[in-house]
Amino acid sequence: MSFEVRAEAYGRFMGRYSEPLAGRFATFAGVVPGRRALDVGCGTGALTSELVERMGAEAVSAIDPSDAFVAATRIRFPGVDVRRASAERLPFSEEVFDFTLAQLVVHFMQDPVAGLHDMARVTRPGGVVAACVWDHAGGRGPLTVFWHAVLDLDPHAHDESQLAGAREGHLTELFVAAGLRDIESTMLTVQTRFRTFEEWWEPFTLGVGPAGDYVRGLDTERRLELRDRCASLLPQQGPVDVTASAWATIGRTP
Repeated sequence: MSFEVRAEAYGRFMGRYSEPLAGRFATFAGVVPGRRALDVGCGTGALTSELVERMGAEAVSAIDPSDAFVAATRIRFPGVDVRRASAERLPFSEEVFDFTLAQLVVHFMQDPVAGLHDMARVTRPGGVVAACVWDHAGGRGPLTVFWHAVLDLDPHAHDESQLAGAREGHLTELFVAAGLRDIESTMLTVQTRFRTFEEWWEPFTLGVGPAGDYVRGLDTERRLELRDRCASLLPQQGPVDVTASAWATIGRTP
């Protein structure tokens, strides 16, 4: 899958969901001023923005494995310490942060347990580790209609329902395996509106993530067929309203 894309492309694909989700996620994690926070897999800065607003730029650090996203986040938040790194190998000493958060990241980690374990390593004793993942398995994520259309046309395609944390209870299992305690889970829901079907469809053609990779791999005829199938599942006139839900889990370090 590809996340080495322009930051603007990722923002058009996922930003309309991740930005409103960030506020709900930070509230669930209990983020408050006067502490330090790390945004793991910051992308283009949806959660970073929320953390800066609540805590101030000097209290926030962020990492991402994508050069393009790191560069974009540094420009957007010049006071934030933004570094290129993976979740499994965070470039920080032990017990640095009060809150270590991964929004829409665990399902793309190479080793989710190792990633959560390293998030706990850099978190102070009693601090909060938090993560959220779209409910792809339950059919309540923002890409549900897209993957429904894909599987209608290509039953052997691989959607995102089997990714880590994308089903009910799996984030909790991962948190337990990573050694976290006092674990709590909930579902966070956001809504967004697209003015037209074309506004909804166009971001899928930008090559972002598993959905973008799938579309990019289609020839012109099959791409048009998929577009038409998606259109048949959505309102034919007027706006397209999407409700998207994510599983969210927090745990504390020993």
